Formats: sequence, structure tokens, C-alpha cells
Amino acid sequence: MDKTHIRRGFGLKDEIQDTLEQEFHSGLIDKIRANDSTYTQGNTTIKLAKEYGFCYGVDRSIDYAYQTVKKFPGKKIYLTGEMIHNPFVNKRLLEMGVMFLSGQYHKGESIGDIQKEDIVILPAFGVSVSLLKELKQIGCILVDTTCGSVLNVWKHVKRFSQDNYTALIHGKYYHEETIATASQTDLSEKNRYIIVRNFEETERVCDFIRGKSDKKALLDYFAKAVSPDFDPDVDLIKIGVANQTTMLANESLKVAEMVRDSMIDRYGENEIDDHFRSFDTICSATQERQDAIIDLLDSGVDLTIVIGGYNSSNTNNLTNIAVRYGPAYYIEDVSAIIDREKIQHQLPDSHDIQTTSAWLPEGKLTIGITAGASTPDSKIEEVIKRILMLRNED
Repeated sequence: MDKTHIRRGFGLKDEIQDTLEQEFHSGLIDKIRANDSTYTQGNTTIKLAKEYGFCYGVDRSIDYAYQTVKKFPGKKIYLTGEMIHNPFVNKRLLEMGVMFLSGQYHKGESIGDIQKEDIVILPAFGVSVSLLKELKQIGCILVDTTCGSVLNVWKHVKRFSQDNYTALIHGKYYHEETIATASQTDLSEKNRYIIVRNFEETERVCDFIRGKSDKKALLDYFAKAVSPDFDPDVDLIKIGVANQTTMLANESLKVAEMVRDSMIDRYGENEIDDHFRSFDTICSATQERQDAIIDLLDSGVDLTIVIGGYNSSNTNNLTNIAVRYGPAYYIEDVSAIIDREKIQHQLPDSHDIQTTSAWLPEGKLTIGITAGASTPDSKIEEVIKRILMLRNED
């Protein structure tokens, strides 16, 4: 047993429970959930998605991080990057003295500053194989909060590589989780991967497999999204499909289907098992939240609020679903609601923040609310109370 690589808490759950309750719990949200996820005050009805907010993996990561701070008072504690994609949680860890080694909360510390007696927390997204190796060489204590669903994807990607298949990952090449997942190919001789973001990029790969596109054009396009020395002529003969766990589930399934069809066109149905593998590695919490927002929207709402960090992939994808049904606003927290006339929100699949006017209509109104897997109940409560206040409801 490696006593410097800790994958469980420190048995301090009871000692941090009051703090977690105060910072993340909401009595109002409990009340709404107990009332079939519906709350009506005057002319305003709030409908909360049946599944929303913190998932088990996020809850566990925060729990372990708070236990770590409790366990090692006075020690230097580092976090490799954002704990989760929620600004409130990351800012709280900063306030507790945790130092970030990368990302927007980074204040200048580096791996070179870490000593053997220090502690490093690995976030829910996990870390790359190379970074983990570097940290282990230092000999510091590692508190590993990597989500179990992410570990499941890693298992499949490693197996692809060991069996000489290139990992085709449906995800965002710059996302922490996808970076860590792609690095799992480094553990075998077949350390090859290619990352596709959407159907358009998948089609580019499929066109090459079918012999319809140029090798140089493909490499130029995917320059940031392939493994070093990637050779499409060799590395797209056998493909195993996996995905970033927070992508839209139906899109990941479609990506796999597109690649499979291209392989059949190239090699024939009888040879498909020698050229293609696929596993549905969308995490159950992501799937449940996507299913829940569809149920919420089908039940009838006038507008939808989606709450979560602006760099949260799963929150972005909830918004992608919501905008298909009607007005939907992706906000990071309550501060985005300026007044009853204006709201600031991020457009899906974009980093652009837009201000929309006349977003909160008069009269009888039903508002659907959901939140990404990194959003605490306490932050959802703040949004609901703000809306009720602007609607002049008590």
C-alpha cells in the first residue's frame, strides 16, 4: 500500500460536516425537492430539474479536499488545477490556504516549489500520467480525488492502447479531463490518440478513413488534438472510441456510430471487429442530468436558468439542450442577474458573455432551473431568491 498516494479520506467527515452544510446546503432547495421539485409563490412557479447540481464525484472531491485541510494544519497544500469547475468552491479553497499550480487561481507557485513534506491534491478531473510521475518523484503526499467515472474511461483507453488501437476521444482537447485521459496512452507502446470535439471534426476523420481527404490537411487541422508523431496512414487503421465523461451522451454515441460506419465502408462488415471498438463512458450523473433537463423542459416552462461555472463542460451541454426549447440563460452565479430588465449569460459553446434585456416577463411565469454537477445547492438558492425578489414575490 502506497502511504503517499491516498485515494480515500482521512476519517474526518464528521469534523468537517458542519462547514460543508453551512457552505453548500440549502433549506429552500430541500423544501422544493420535497414538493415534487416545484415551488409557487404568487405568479411565479419555479420548477427544479429532478437531477441537478453536485454529483457523487464532485461531492467526494470537495469532501476529501476539506478533510485534507483539516488533517494538515500549517502544512503547505497545493492543488494541481481547479478542484472542480465552480468559482465559489475554488475561491473557498484559496481562502483556506490551498495554492493552485495552474489555472485562473494560480498565484505563481510551481511544481519546483513542492517539497517532500508538502501535500498535493489531485482534482476530480485527474492529472496526466507525466504530471503524476513527476509528483511521485518528489515524494510528497498525494490526495487523489479523481472521479470514478473518469477512472473508468482511463481503463478502456489503456486497454485500447495495449491492444494496438488508437484512442479516438470525443471531448475538448484543452479540457483537464481529456488531457489526463489522452495521456493514459503513454502507458503502452501504442501511445496514439486523436481528439474530436463534434460531428464536423468526426467527419474529417471519417473522410480520411474512407480515402476522401488529404493526410496533411488532417494533421494541420488536428495539430493540437493528436499524439506526438501521429501518422493517420498507420494510426487510423484500428480505433477505439471513448469520451470525456461530461459530453452530450447522444453525441458521443453518434460519434462512435460515424466512425464505425466509416470503418465498415473501408474494411467491410466482416472485418469491423479488427478495426473498431467502442464503450459508452458517459458518467451516469451526466446522463441523469441531461435526461432530467429534457423532462423538465417537456413539462412546460417559459424560460430556463442553467447555473454553473463558465468553463464547465457539463453545464454548457445542459444549456445546449435548453436553448432548443426556448429562452435559456447560462449563468455562473446570482451576480449575473443584474435586475429584472438585464441578465448577463454565456452563450453555449462559446466564451462570449452576452447581456440580454427584458429577460424576465411580467404576469404568470414558470421558470425551469437546473445546475451543472459542480454547483452547490446554496448557489442555486441564491438565484431562486433573487428571481422571486425581482418578481416582487415575498
